[in-house]
Amino acid sequence: MIDLASPDTFVASVPHAELAAMRSAQPVVWQEMLGEPGFWAVLSHAEVVRVATHPTLFSASHGGVVMEDLAPDQLAMMRNMLLAMDPPRHFEHRRPLVQSFKPRAIAAMEGSIRTICRTIMDRAAAVGEVEFVQDVTAHLPSQVIGELMGLPRDDWPYIHHLAEMNTSGQDPDFASGPDAPEPGAASRDMAMYAIRFAMDRRAAEPRDDLTSLILQSDFGGSPMSEIEFGSFFVQLVTAGNDTTKTMLAAGLLTLLRHPDQLSRLRADPSLAASAVEEILRFDNPLHYFRRTATEDTELGGVSIAAGDKVVMYYTAANRDPAVFADPDRFDITRDPNPHLSFGFGEHHCLGIHLARLEGRVFFEELLAAFPTIELAGEPVRVRSNLNNALKHLPVRVSAS
Repeated sequence: MIDLASPDTFVASVPHAELAAMRSAQPVVWQEMLGEPGFWAVLSHAEVVRVATHPTLFSASHGGVVMEDLAPDQLAMMRNMLLAMDPPRHFEHRRPLVQSFKPRAIAAMEGSIRTICRTIMDRAAAVGEVEFVQDVTAHLPSQVIGELMGLPRDDWPYIHHLAEMNTSGQDPDFASGPDAPEPGAASRDMAMYAIRFAMDRRAAEPRDDLTSLILQSDFGGSPMSEIEFGSFFVQLVTAGNDTTKTMLAAGLLTLLRHPDQLSRLRADPSLAASAVEEILRFDNPLHYFRRTATEDTELGGVSIAAGDKVVMYYTAANRDPAVFADPDRFDITRDPNPHLSFGFGEHHCLGIHLARLEGRVFFEELLAAFPTIELAGEPVRVRSNLNNALKHLPVRVSAS
């Protein structure tokens, strides 16, 4: 059996065949961990949905959302993030933000997103051969989040760097060497930046951006404190930066590896929205999120004890043959496509419409700008048991 807790398991590629064999044998499987309690890996679509739709039985807050047990200060910070709140606190903190992330509000950003994409493509065209992850895909979400939150433009590269450190800390390229930060340092640095930013913004005139909305809103009977804003900011910015960057880079690589689908998308750009959904199913940006059982229960035919870690594997659920016909086939016209990459139930991703818009516009502009796109070297994956991401994708692009 493969070791899902080890980041090394995912370095060369995602072990889809092994996950399929495990899921076929048992939809919920016990996994040991080195140096701490193991966890139940939830592999089927139906059982992932069951966990996601019972947030009081399977808590996001009790132990956090990563499989590793966190230090008390790290867990306390995570519990102030929307993704790690349980009811009713989760609803109280999500409700004031919903209006800003509804489809109509997000659709108003299309012109700005398209302008950013065209600027990115112009820079890539001037170079010809690019490192697609950092030189191309990273720029779109960092600029969109920067504008959405009203961050000073000069701070965008720093915030993007911290977001990348937050999600790639298991990779020696990001987490080793004399200047490597200690575990959790990037989250703390980002939270401290956000606390200072919130203090400055509270002392100034409100603006028409998400930061002012958050600072002026009522969260369960009181405004959000600067410390709470710090944790909240870490989630919003990290998720908005890294998962979108991951989706765009993985999406291009998958299209290049499926030239028939790339040709089909070039011939019919109206398929871009559907292609993004299939990219999200086929290459979901996050392998999993954790929950903790709050009482003894049963799941997928096994007994779960109160306090057990329960890990929802989107990577396995998104290729469950009980839900997806020919699940290992990449098909940009797949319909229906009930993938779980945005989560499900109470914790369904708040930024779903923004991620979809960024993906659709990015691929429309990429393919319109470059009739020729080809690999210029071997892709390299991030070493992580959580992030299903690339760190290098050498690509040659040509506008002729």
